[in-house]
Formats: sequence, structure tokens, C-alpha cells
Amino acid sequence: MVPPGRKLVQIDYAPRRAFVGFHQRKQRFACVVCHRRAGKTVAAVNNVIKSGITCKNGLFAYIAPYRSQAKAVAWDMLKEYAKPVMKSSNETDLSVDLINGSRIRLYGADSADNMRGLGFDGVFMDEYGDFRPSVWGNVIRPTLSDKLGWAVFAGTPKGKNQFWDVYDHACSNPKDWFSMKLPASTSKLLQDSELTAAKQQLSEDQYLQEYECSFEAAIVGAIYGVEMRDARIGEVAYDDALPVHTAWDLGWRDDTAIWWYQVVRGEVHVLEHYAVSGATIEDLCRVVTGKPYKYGKHHLPHDARAKTLAAQGKAIIEQMVEFLGFGALAIVPDIGVQDGIQAVRRMMPRVWFDKQGCGDGIEALRQYQREYDEDKKAFRSNPLHNWCSHPADAFRVMAVAWRREPGIAPNPEAAKVLLVGPENMVTLNDMWEDHASRKGRVLRI
Repeated sequence: MVPPGRKLVQIDYAPRRAFVGFHQRKQRFACVVCHRRAGKTVAAVNNVIKSGITCKNGLFAYIAPYRSQAKAVAWDMLKEYAKPVMKSSNETDLSVDLINGSRIRLYGADSADNMRGLGFDGVFMDEYGDFRPSVWGNVIRPTLSDKLGWAVFAGTPKGKNQFWDVYDHACSNPKDWFSMKLPASTSKLLQDSELTAAKQQLSEDQYLQEYECSFEAAIVGAIYGVEMRDARIGEVAYDDALPVHTAWDLGWRDDTAIWWYQVVRGEVHVLEHYAVSGATIEDLCRVVTGKPYKYGKHHLPHDARAKTLAAQGKAIIEQMVEFLGFGALAIVPDIGVQDGIQAVRRMMPRVWFDKQGCGDGIEALRQYQREYDEDKKAFRSNPLHNWCSHPADAFRVMAVAWRREPGIAPNPEAAKVLLVGPENMVTLNDMWEDHASRKGRVLRI
């Protein structure tokens, strides 16, 4: 019976049986692992609406890896389900105001800085495995503190990345965390005939990852999958008797990524990784000079020579001279993406990563993958451009610098031998350079 002066409002949503426990949870934090097409986003939107309408003047967020993705998958759905309790909506802000003063807004983790300074009563993070790992700790978690807001991490597995870490922690702490894993074989949300067809059309790893929620399956299309499974990750100490080198990938609207490393008896000891978006050259150089290191070379990609109108016609390297000194800067030759990837693979058996200093960078290398061609149903040779691209590009700079720079690569003057097969280290650029230096003499075979 409805009390006098109150109005009964019914939202047109009936949760699937598999999500009833999720909606009835009492814990502040939750981790939801679901197979594709399980209805996760529908449950997410209605979970946020329910929280919004039962919390006067609250602020809630649905966060996807990209703002455009949040708009594509959740915006129309949010407006439709919230219609009975919606006061207004704003297409520009992707926000919905409810009749009780609460607001629900869509965000993208790619522009996480837009959430700084806000105070949320609850956030739903969809496809959390595709987030930059630092977004939770550096941006989102502090926004929940004053209101003791809740948080849901949701998605489909993508290897043992930060989403796996959250799920593992949630399973180990049932008092504070609700956890749910929903593989297609047990959810019964998809027809058996559809699962059979999917199993026939996908690779085993693809099927296990997308439909059976396997964190063990290899990341499909991962470029450094084998290398990162075998990577040596632990505690790497700074040796103050040796110089520290840096390797950069430079961007303005996109991230700039920097790696700090030392070469110790032929091994590459990677000390730190740093990535930031929208920083000036001065800001970046201050980060570098603020470290307690004795520097060797700062290795920049070939496009650092390019002139930019935004910098009054000065190339990036010309701007950096003021802060880092001319003698400390080096331009790494452009050997192409594919040759750079091979250079990384050759270097990886010698690499040691510091787990704490390189956390985001390690995760980027794990998730760095090839772009998928939906028409040809095959992976393109080009890497997918996302948050992983910039750390991976900077790591290629490191690999090329380590191999070529005097005093860094072992036996840098040793002649390369052109071989037939996967062991070949000679690139087409090497052949052209050798041709020019020998003035017509034949490259040694």
C-alpha cells in the first residue's frame, strides 16, 4: 500500500536470475565477471538508477574505458530505464537528473581527470580490465572517501591483469566484497546452439576468455604474450655507480610515456615507468630532473625533430635542450614498428622490471595487442591504438637505443650478419645504412 502523498513508480526492469544476488548485495565493493551478452550493462544501468533514486541529492557514475564507448553502450539505455524517475537529461554532459535531486553521469576512463575533485556516492566501472591501472587508485578511489561511496568492478577477463587482481582480492575478502563469476556454460543465458557455434568459430583461447570467463587464456592478439609471461618482475635496485637512461614516446593529446633503465653487465634493469596526458615539455623535464638519478642519455623517438606550431616553430628536442642539456639528448632512428617489436623481443630475455616502479608499464606491455579486422576476421599487423600504445612505443625506443647506442648495447660495433630465418637481426634500414657507409661494397653475408 502506497502512503498518502506518495506516488508508486515502477521501472521496467526485471533482473535476470543470475544478477539477483548482485542487486541484493550488502557489501560496499563488488567484482562481477561475466561472459559476453550476459546482460551486464543492463544490470549496471539499473543498479545505478536504483541507487540514485534511493539516495537524495546523490552523485553516481557509470564509467567505461572510453567516453565514446560509455555513450554508445549505456546512454540510450540509461535514459530509457530512468524515464519514470527522470527530471531532465543533458546530452553534452551525458548526465541524467532524477526527481529526487540525484544525478547519474557517464564517463570514460580515458579522460579520468574529469572526475578529479568530485564526490561520488557510487561508481560502476565497466570493462575494468581495459582501464589504465592507475585510474582507480589515483583518481576514482579518492572520490568515494567522504561519502563512503560504493564501487563495482565489472568486465570480461583479459588475461591476469588488474581486473584479475581485483577479482582475486574480492574472493579472498567476502565480508567487504561481493564477487560473482558467470561463465556461459553455467549461466544458461545463451542458447546451447549459439555456444556450439561460437566454439567452432573462435580459437580456444578466444572462447575460453569471452564465454567461459577464463583469466588463464592468453590475451587474444597479444604482441608480447609469450615474453610477458616469462618476464622477470621483482625488486630492481638502482646502482648509483652506473648512469640511468630514459626512453620516451612523446604526445600532447595522447599520453607521453617514459621508461627509466640501467644497463648492468649486459642486462637491462628497468627502474620506473611514467605516463601522463597533456603535460608540457617543461613539466615532463621536471619529472625527469626531479629523480635522484645520475643520467646518461635521454632517448627520443625520431619525430622529436619535427617542428611544431604550438611551440613557436621549435622541435621537441630543441625545447628539451634548455632543461636536459644538448649532450644528454639522443634521437633513436626510425626502424619501423615491426622491426621495433622484434628488437623488443630480442631484448626481453635480458630485461628485469621493478614491480613497484613499473606497474602500469608492465600491464601496458601485457595488454599491447594487434588490431582486429572485423571484415577479414583476422588480426592486422598494426598494433591497436589505446592506452597501451604509448608505453609500448617508448619501450621500442629503449630496445633500439640499447641495441645501437655506443656504450649501451654489448659489442655495438660488431657487424651484423644477414641470415635467412627468424634469427635474422638485419633490417632494411640496416642494409641501406651499410650500403651508404660502404659506398657500394656488399653487405657481409
